[in-house]
Amino acid sequence: MDIVVKGRKTEVPERFRKHVAEKLKLEKIQKLDGKVISLDVEVSKEPNPRQADRCDRVEITLRSRGPVIRAEASANDPYAALDLAAEKLDARLRKQHDKRHTRRGARRLTAAEVPDHVPGAATLNGNGHAAPDEQSDGVPTKKIGSLEVKGEGPLIVREKTHVASPMSLDQALYEMELVGHDFYLFVDSETKEPSVVYRRHAYDYGVIHLSTDPMVTQAQPPAAGGTLRG
Repeated sequence: MDIVVKGRKTEVPERFRKHVAEKLKLEKIQKLDGKVISLDVEVSKEPNPRQADRCDRVEITLRSRGPVIRAEASANDPYAALDLAAEKLDARLRKQHDKRHTRRGARRLTAAEVPDHVPGAATLNGNGHAAPDEQSDGVPTKKIGSLEVKGEGPLIVREKTHVASPMSLDQALYEMELVGHDFYLFVDSETKEPSVVYRRHAYDYGVIHLSTDPMVTQAQPPAAGGTLRG
């Protein structure tokens, strides 16, 4: 496998190509990911003089049989940008490598073994469901891991709110590959509706669009007591 170095609206000197080969050690990369198919390095230049401190941008794209890994960085010269992008690529490769080995080495626990290995784990009833603990107030409480949940839930372990500008489908796919996730939530710039792009098989992608049904919205009864705003 060779490293392909190309410039976008800029020429790439031979000295920089040699520096790329020295910085991105193929043997080291293949130890972390033995299924690498291609490794591309793209160099571009920002013509805006106000961005002189990050006018040179380097993007590294590694394609393998698994997820595509991208790392990019900007600096005041291409060599510094390459060093920063190479550090990001190395960190993401190690993360994927550790994740794979953790999955292979971990042994699945049976339901009977869970209470012995997980402190505070819920006790299962005869149907295989978590047996709720009855409290003095009459509301059933069940334990999920180290958490106690009253009632039926739903259990929200983590919640995030992001401010995002509308973008095109191509940009959403690019952003998904950039962060290395299997899906990406965005607001479609054409429809102004929330959508999700996701990775299917190999290099295939899917997209889910959400749209509001005006008939369903009009049929919803008004909430009693008005709406509370936090």
